[in-house]
Amino acid sequence: MIDQKITIIGGGNLGGAIASGLIKSKQIEPSAITVTRRRLNLLEGLKEQGVYITSDNLEAARRSEIIILAVKPYQIFPIIEEIKPALVEGKIIISLVAGIGLQKVEEASGKNVMVFRAMPNTAIAIQESMTLISTNVAAQDKRDLIVHLFDQLGKTAVITEDLMAAATVLASCGTAFALRYVRAAMQGGVEMGFGAEMAQFITAQTVKGAVQLVLNTGTHPEREIDKVTTPRGITITGLNEMEHKGFSSSVIQGLVASFNKIEKG
Repeated sequence: MIDQKITIIGGGNLGGAIASGLIKSKQIEPSAITVTRRRLNLLEGLKEQGVYITSDNLEAARRSEIIILAVKPYQIFPIIEEIKPALVEGKIIISLVAGIGLQKVEEASGKNVMVFRAMPNTAIAIQESMTLISTNVAAQDKRDLIVHLFDQLGKTAVITEDLMAAATVLASCGTAFALRYVRAAMQGGVEMGFGAEMAQFITAQTVKGAVQLVLNTGTHPEREIDKVTTPRGITITGLNEMEHKGFSSSVIQGLVASFNKIEKG
């Protein structure tokens, strides 16, 4: 169980999904969660589940030991300044803000505060996120606590801060890249005769199964590919045509282009 109180500043899609996921995990009482948003009417669903809602960020920060910042990049530093009176020794800040480095959040928050940076993806809404975490906090119990928190929302990995930009591309942008393949495969399915809904169902379940094979077995994708590529078979013919058109190269170039965009700001 998570016995610390948690405040989520920014109850939009991401912040709301985190609150909902934590409630579903049953690892924390809804009453121990506070969520802020200017338009409180949009948080009524969480309020009905027992979550405390408020538009007062400072009040919310004072209520909890863990403060999650689920805001836009231009909002983070004004909000940290706003809640500064609540940032007493022992508080934990978790920044979910893309493009703002750990060191800058630490400098803004002050020496009393333990700062973590986390990069989830949109699958957090169904507790299937891949969340990457970086921190300079040395205390293992605090590190374990934050990992346990995000483990309720999918899978987690702790990485060094210098890999966070790459993690953003691979895990966060990666959702869109994977779904673009799903969409393309659906279109191919329609061209071959399936209706759109059936093509989507077949493609999505096939991708889910393929990914689960890798996760469950830990084998390299090529080993699983080898199992379905017979000599002169239809699978190898299709794969070779995709590679001829630059499939793998396009994916790699897209990832690197997104990474360079982050690096250059």
